[in-house]
Amino acid sequence: MISKNLGSKIFAATVALGLSFPFAAQAEDVVVATTAIVEHPALDAVRDGVRDELKAQGFEEGKNLTFLYKSAQGNPATAAQIAREYIGNGPNVIVPIATPSAQAVVAATKDIPVVFSAVTDPVAAKLVSSEGPSGTNVTGVSDLSPIDQHIALIKELTPNAKSIGVPYNPGEANSVVLLDLVKKHGAAQGFEVIASPATKTGEVLTAAQNLVGKADVIYVATDNTIISAFEAVVKVGIDNQIPVYAGDTDSVKRGALAALGFDYYDVGRQTGKVVVDILKGKAAGDIAFQGVKKTNLFVNPGMAEKMGVTLPPEVIARATEVIK
Repeated sequence: MISKNLGSKIFAATVALGLSFPFAAQAEDVVVATTAIVEHPALDAVRDGVRDELKAQGFEEGKNLTFLYKSAQGNPATAAQIAREYIGNGPNVIVPIATPSAQAVVAATKDIPVVFSAVTDPVAAKLVSSEGPSGTNVTGVSDLSPIDQHIALIKELTPNAKSIGVPYNPGEANSVVLLDLVKKHGAAQGFEVIASPATKTGEVLTAAQNLVGKADVIYVATDNTIISAFEAVVKVGIDNQIPVYAGDTDSVKRGALAALGFDYYDVGRQTGKVVVDILKGKAAGDIAFQGVKKTNLFVNPGMAEKMGVTLPPEVIARATEVIK
């Protein structure tokens, strides 16, 4: 926990430097600072899961925990600014959610423990050097999607499809990794994969429209830019009778016809357990980053009908959740 002496030193140093002090932590409070590259249901669920796991293990706001959260609103420069601000204020642990925020925080500190969450490929993103304990101040939870299973689901539900359109942000390292995996597993299962770039949310509609006449289905991976404007992709799917699949289950509630993915609230709870281990004395560098094992099938029969697909009864029967 932050001692009264350390807390006063942080405050004094902050004031002396003329910086803002964005939280009013009690001297005995543990401070956990969370940040996400953008706000959307999946990432919000991670944040909430972290907070709830902390509470379940005895760290509760209003008692002994100051829990901070800031969104970068999709801007990597803002993510870097948030990272610097957090680091200057010395929290006990920083939890960056999604790859761009994690990269910003890890680049800015070698001392404060960092527990990333919802990062597709921590090694490719250069957050850690290998799958084992990092030996640094960094660990976390990866949400690398089971892309081979996603492709198999697309093949099962739309057996006549020959091509998959993928809107993606080439500026997100996680999106590039996922696109490569879609190409790899898509080719193995007989699909042509057509990529359509969008570097910001305002370009997502155009990226989806560019797939009309080229792709038989559209697949949206866990790309933060595309998911932030997911309704635009759904509109294109409905207007042009192109089935839209997603890599995260929250997007099924927003209009995808199906997704086999993780419950991001559970990802947050898993991340929260790692944070608690560190608060109780473990070194981040001694904890290897973790993957998420459990997957759930969400389906949306009504939306499927709007996109020209009738979901088989056996698929609906095995779904974890049916959106109505």
